[in-house]
Amino acid sequence: MSFSEAFRDPALLNSRVLQRFAALLQPKTGAELETMAHEAEALTRQFFGRTMRLFAPLYLSNECVNICKYCGFSRDNPILRVTLSVDQVEAEARHLWEQGFRNVLLVAGEHPKFVSTDYLAQCVARLREFIPAISLEVGPMETIDYLPAVQAGAEGLVVYQETYNRAAYAELHTAGPKKDFDWRLDCPERAYAAGFRRLGLGALFGLAPWEEEALHLAAHVDHLLRHCWKSSVTVSLPRLRPAAGSFEPTHDFNDRALVQVILALRLCFPQVGIVLSTRETPALRDRLVRLGITMMSAGSHTEPGGYTGAGEESIHQTQRGKAVAVIASEGEHLTATEQFAIADERSPAEVSARLRELGLEPVWKDWDAALAPV
Repeated sequence: MSFSEAFRDPALLNSRVLQRFAALLQPKTGAELETMAHEAEALTRQFFGRTMRLFAPLYLSNECVNICKYCGFSRDNPILRVTLSVDQVEAEARHLWEQGFRNVLLVAGEHPKFVSTDYLAQCVARLREFIPAISLEVGPMETIDYLPAVQAGAEGLVVYQETYNRAAYAELHTAGPKKDFDWRLDCPERAYAAGFRRLGLGALFGLAPWEEEALHLAAHVDHLLRHCWKSSVTVSLPRLRPAAGSFEPTHDFNDRALVQVILALRLCFPQVGIVLSTRETPALRDRLVRLGITMMSAGSHTEPGGYTGAGEESIHQTQRGKAVAVIASEGEHLTATEQFAIADERSPAEVSARLRELGLEPVWKDWDAALAPV
């Protein structure tokens, strides 16, 4: 049974683990949260030691055919766009390699004309020569369409449902293939069938009540652990950040609630990785890393060419699916528009040094093809 089928079953949330998760989301006193935090930290050390995996997102393209009210890359936003060539992608990745990264997440908007399966496979193959761990965060595909990238060396797939509330999802996604709620919901299982060894889930908090989102996200995690058990699973809890379109969150998800969800996830799913991005401030990230976080980004840019300026000569706007050149004014410097503004602007070296001060060990590389069976 796929998760989209299970999601329609009223009994989905009746399992012991999800009932416990729901109980952990109930209002807690400060003392109760403190107890949860101690238990969560102990479980994290038991399953992950004092390690913290570091990764960087590398944006390939901000072209997109979808209209999503909250996303800076939405088709109807008059932003500056670009799709990097494979050579330019390599230049961006070389920059990240020099900073220490051996784990890179390739990110792109959903636009088959600009971001084809062949293009993705070519990017992966080029980077695979020096980046051992490559994951994708791109528009959902059929299993067969993932195969070229997997065969080229991609080992992870990240896909956020955005919101698990069907009504909110329908209101927020008004055009494009992303309108299909169930198609997106089953994406991780199609990716698993294609051979990805890491699967990443998440919800974009601020689009629906956080308790509801967290519970259904936990149900999705539980489903993958039982049905896609050959792959490792990670979960992320991104909060809305300022972006083109100026969308404002419709529901609150404050720091206390974020902490409570992180703790509940760790207590109920001790083997699952929990990801923390540069959407959060340095001070908050420094506090959260001891409470269950096992993987975090650093020094991130959320626009194509953000690390090296690659692609600046091809900046354009897109109208009716066609690229329209943008002429810079004298002295003006054009760059592609970011998907959202980050909050932690520290360099990878600064983040790494801070982790060591906090008693954690930054891990830049945790995977190599030599580890895989022949």
